[in-house]
Amino acid sequence: MKGCTVINGHARFVAPDTVSVGEERLTAPRIFIDVGGRAAVPPLPGVDQVPYLTNTSMLALDRLPEHLIIIGGSYIGLEFAQMYRRFGAEVTIVEKEQRLVAREDEDVSQAIREILEGEGITMRLSAECIRLAPHPDGVAVGVECASGDPETIGSHVLLAVGRRPNTDELGLDKAGVATDSRGYIQVDDFLATSMPGIWALGECNGRGAFTHTAYNDFEIVAANLLDGEARKVSERILGYALYIDPPLGRVGMTDNQARASGRPLLAGHRPMSRVGRAIEKGETQGFMKAVVDAETRKILGAAILGTSGDEAIHGIIDIMNAGVPYTILQRAVPIHPTVSELIPTLLGEMQPIR
Repeated sequence: MKGCTVINGHARFVAPDTVSVGEERLTAPRIFIDVGGRAAVPPLPGVDQVPYLTNTSMLALDRLPEHLIIIGGSYIGLEFAQMYRRFGAEVTIVEKEQRLVAREDEDVSQAIREILEGEGITMRLSAECIRLAPHPDGVAVGVECASGDPETIGSHVLLAVGRRPNTDELGLDKAGVATDSRGYIQVDDFLATSMPGIWALGECNGRGAFTHTAYNDFEIVAANLLDGEARKVSERILGYALYIDPPLGRVGMTDNQARASGRPLLAGHRPMSRVGRAIEKGETQGFMKAVVDAETRKILGAAILGTSGDEAIHGIIDIMNAGVPYTILQRAVPIHPTVSELIPTLLGEMQPIR
């Protein structure tokens, strides 16, 4: 890239407008922090006594685990669980919550559990006092779940219990850049930090944990600084996907969040077994659903757990960004045979919910 110089090294602030990289000092009126994050390693008893994998080191494995134990039943853990089960490994998921992906609605969590258990993945939910210890066959994981053996023996253990920002050892205190209790850089609606002239983008600001939100951070900052716009992070409608098979496409509020808002609601639900494209492919697991504000008629959120759910959800993402009533999409004439063609039908079947 013309005008771009790449310097390899560990950058640290020495002043609000100066960064050191080794012996070199770099000074600029505007500095942008985009350092990402890494897997969190929780202080589990025995974690320092056993070898463990993270989402990064997992990719360097050159052999198939005989029995992979995954601690954490959320997005990264579930994706690796299904992947390695299909490779042929025995897989056990250990999760401290009562259900998988607890941020999703109960029906989504249950459907995901049924999909994975149907492929032979063992679930150990409501796990308390999770602990690790060396074992002749690999690693012993103490779970003390409500049912089942109190200990599981695996050849490999993957820690998939969340992320932490790469903000330690950046000298943020010398730059006057504030962080929260978890180390995420605090930013305002324009992604500016507590120090004028410094912005934070991507995973390290805690305002999004995806490639697409990180890129949107760049778009917001660039538009505001270069084009005179006033774009805000709070205007972003968050969509994301869980990449198991079939995938989950999600946007906006869950049903639980919509109910908690106290507004009158409409909701619709359609099983994938009533979607022609899913039937033709022989992939009828899952369902699609949406929740709508009954007064404004605007879509608040939706989930499509099923074949092509990560693509079909974009029609709903687009209509939400347009800020128009759901009836606009309901009247659309989609292409047959697709998963998306049943979204207008879904929206035509909305019913009041409490």
